[in-house]
Amino acid sequence: MTDTSDWVGRTRSVNDDIVRSPATRARAMLGDWSTAFAEGDAILPPLWHWFYFLEATPRDETGLDGHAAKGGFLPPIALPRRMYAGGRFTFRGDLAFGAEAEKRSTILSMTEKQGRSGPLAFVTVRHEIVQGGTVVATEEHDIVYREAEDPAAAKPPAPRADKPVLSEESVTPDEVTLFRFSALTYNGHRIHYDQPYVTGVEHYPGLIVHGPLVAMLLFERARRIAGKRPSAFSFRAMSPVFCGTEIRLAEVAAETGLALEARDTDDRLIMISTTEF
Repeated sequence: MTDTSDWVGRTRSVNDDIVRSPATRARAMLGDWSTAFAEGDAILPPLWHWFYFLEATPRDETGLDGHAAKGGFLPPIALPRRMYAGGRFTFRGDLAFGAEAEKRSTILSMTEKQGRSGPLAFVTVRHEIVQGGTVVATEEHDIVYREAEDPAAAKPPAPRADKPVLSEESVTPDEVTLFRFSALTYNGHRIHYDQPYVTGVEHYPGLIVHGPLVAMLLFERARRIAGKRPSAFSFRAMSPVFCGTEIRLAEVAAETGLALEARDTDDRLIMISTTEF
């Protein structure tokens, strides 16, 4: 792979106004009628900072996959496929509506390894969300890069869920949900909306549900179960899930915090998460 070690430590800062309109649209996308944003509401729910600080990449600076071309803030890793592998969050305070905030990003690490399906590269980026001089949230974002899919190659077995389910809800993201989440996060990745591209170029069987969307569904269910504000959240993607697939948001036993898993109807494991309060 290309030597990209000098990218570690690279930083970037983005400012945004925390206004109600993105949160109101996110509420409609999630079907969250318990969260209101009328006059007098002071704060944005945790994790909803994902709908702000969006990267407005000019069209001529995007790559074939619709993302910002590699080699700007993110390193020019040669592996063509890029996905959200996981993340870890701490929520120290709240973002207030009506005031500017800043997202400070730093590339923490880059590693390479050999996976079951070929070479992999992992990049971890740390984001600090700052308002009024105070860090109100931190996020460590894991990105995985992998080589192009060989349609003729045997697929490794998907991980299976084996923990007993304490409670569960189901949701089936459709094309409208994927479009709305892409629009809310200004995500141009073609695997989420371009059927000929995702099947013909990246050789997936269908449109892929965003990893962050699955993570947010798990996080929002944890908020509903606990009925209180989370202080930390982590998740790890286990296998892709495709548009129109029923996703079971399953609560399972945990030593600490509230553990939720995203599973399909056959207990294929899609994502695991832990929320702390």
